[in-house]
Amino acid sequence: MSRFICDKLKNLEAYVPGEQPKDTINIKLNTNESPFPPSKAVIDSINEASTLLQLYPDPECSVLKSKAAKLFGVSPENIFCGNGSDEVLNFAFLAFCDENKGMSFPSISYGFYPVFGDLYGIDYKKIPLCDDFSINAADYHGLSTNIVIANPNAPTGLCLSAYEVRSILDTNKDNLVIIDEAYVDFGAETCIPLIKEYDNLLVVHTFSKSHSLAGARLGFGIACPEIIEDLEKIKYSTNPYNINRSTMAAGIAAIDDNDYYMNNCKTVIKAREYTTAELRKLGFCVIESKANFVFARHQTISGEEIYTMLRQNGILVRHFSSEIIKDFNRISIGSPDQMEVLINTLKKLLLNQGG
Repeated sequence: MSRFICDKLKNLEAYVPGEQPKDTINIKLNTNESPFPPSKAVIDSINEASTLLQLYPDPECSVLKSKAAKLFGVSPENIFCGNGSDEVLNFAFLAFCDENKGMSFPSISYGFYPVFGDLYGIDYKKIPLCDDFSINAADYHGLSTNIVIANPNAPTGLCLSAYEVRSILDTNKDNLVIIDEAYVDFGAETCIPLIKEYDNLLVVHTFSKSHSLAGARLGFGIACPEIIEDLEKIKYSTNPYNINRSTMAAGIAAIDDNDYYMNNCKTVIKAREYTTAELRKLGFCVIESKANFVFARHQTISGEEIYTMLRQNGILVRHFSSEIIKDFNRISIGSPDQMEVLINTLKKLLLNQGG
């Protein structure tokens, strides 16, 4: 840290991304990426866009917004395009929170929420989960803060119904409610239709998970036109060209090839069901997930031991040190073959451990 950094940022604890290994890890199941490559049309569109990289991209993202609007069943004025969903969330914290109105979110959830709160000096409240790690919608009724909920939640994979989200919206008319749907395409119910009824709802999507574009960085905010205008104001005050030409081309092509990606999601769901069943046979407690990962704890072996043993055998999963969840590991769902290797490896390791 230099001597020039502002006092307010000296104690900022930055978000820690999942490990991107450069060693001999054979199966990477720690960052919830898609195990499937982008479609050929996406690759072709990126190659074509690369011939025009000397030119700035369209700051209005006109074609991308039009395509996304049709995909999500809304109008282009309901769409904000972000450099990953993280940028959409970042702008929302910046635009809608201040010294008078903070943010509330689950105590166990996406790690960026408290980072954004600390970055902007926002008062935030962490609301405990239920004993089974689920979110109780009633805990969010009538708050005097804005609200952000990952749905399905991370790292648990549990989700609220649109009916439960509606109850939160109804009891927080003067607060913004952000529903972060990064994993919704893997079996949860989207809240996008509710934006036509509620002007206090912002739904956030990403193409990192279901559309195989984690490396391209593309996310969307879906809300009433007034909220979108606010987000656009922040964008044009920071980086008007936040979506680069290659990513924009990739996003357009991915939407055109949406059936390919939705079929991949179905494959991931089947692999998740297989993995859940097999882990339970091996003595794991596995939370019922609607995401592209599972959250699992062994009955007798610690989460850190499971993580270490798998890593030593070329399989990387995500372990968290928080006291409440330290016995769990979050396991991304890879291809069917990868999940079979995971299960067979665990069988051997647990046999050697007597587990």
